[in-house]
This record gives sequence, structure tokens and C-alpha cells, in this order.
Amino acid sequence: MTQRPYVIDEMISAKAIAARIEALSREIHDEFDGTDKLIVVGLLRGSFVFIADLVRELDLPIEVDFLEASSYGDAQQSSREVRILKDLRNAIGGRDVLLVEDIVDTGHTLTHVLALLRSRKPARLKSIALLDKPSRREVDLRADWIGFEIPDEFVVGYGIDFAQRNRNLPFIGKVRFTA
Repeated sequence: MTQRPYVIDEMISAKAIAARIEALSREIHDEFDGTDKLIVVGLLRGSFVFIADLVRELDLPIEVDFLEASSYGDAQQSSREVRILKDLRNAIGGRDVLLVEDIVDTGHTLTHVLALLRSRKPARLKSIALLDKPSRREVDLRADWIGFEIPDEFVVGYGIDFAQRNRNLPFIGKVRFTA
């Protein structure tokens, strides 16, 4: 696949992300204080950097698991068809679960995955998204915690990719096509 040339303009700095995760972790700790174990479920692949930084800030007993869902492929727009590519390793019935998402766009992926996890009867199920694009929402949904609300821009970095590139950037950047 040949890509058009593009540049990346920093939108949210690494320092701002770290500060926001610290604040969010305090709220999550308050919500789940007293849990015997919080199962933190990361939605692959875009959430892996966020989940790593988030769990290091949580002073709770934690188990980490991953679920991979796809509605994008290499495209810039959601296909709205959510496929589960990798399921959880362990059962979550009767457990406290925090679902970690990189970005909520149309809302279809998060809606689908939350319904799937609810069907497995967790004790508590909450969700957190690093980024939220409410202007793109097609379903009535909001994560329980949001890192940053952003405009309708195509973004990369901090685990979020464009055709498997740019995940390693320490900040969130806006993609700007140059040709």
C-alpha cells in the first residue's frame, strides 16, 4: 500500500499525557478501592502504551489481560463492523474489570466490546479511553473516564498507529497530509 506523504504535528505532549494518567489513576483507585483484584483489559493494539503507563500508576492488586478488536484495518475510517481477533485468556465473571481503550471515535468498537464483557457477568465493569472524539459518535456512549477530548482529527502516537506506523511516538500527534 502506497501512502501519501504526511507530517505529524504534536497535539498532546508526553508530559500532559503523564499528568492526566496520574490524575485518572487516583479516580480509578477511589472507584475500585477495596477490590481483591482489578482485571485491567486492554484493547489491542492501540492501548498498549496507555495501559502500561496506567497500571504502573494504580496502587491496586491488578491482573492484566488483552482483547483485540478491529474495525479499521489499515484505513483511516471505521468500517463499523467490529471483529474480535483475540479474546481474553481468563474468565471475568464476578470480577472487577476496567476496559482500556485508546480512542473512542464512532463508539461502535467500545459498545460492542462492553456488551461482550457484560455478557460474561463481571461484578463491576468500567471503561477508560485516552482520547474521545465526541463529534464522530454514532452511538450513545461515553467511557467512564476520558483522558482528553479531541476534535475530529486523524491522530497517531502513544500506541496509536497509521497503517502500523507511528505507535512509538511519545506524544499524540495530528496527521497532516502534504500531497
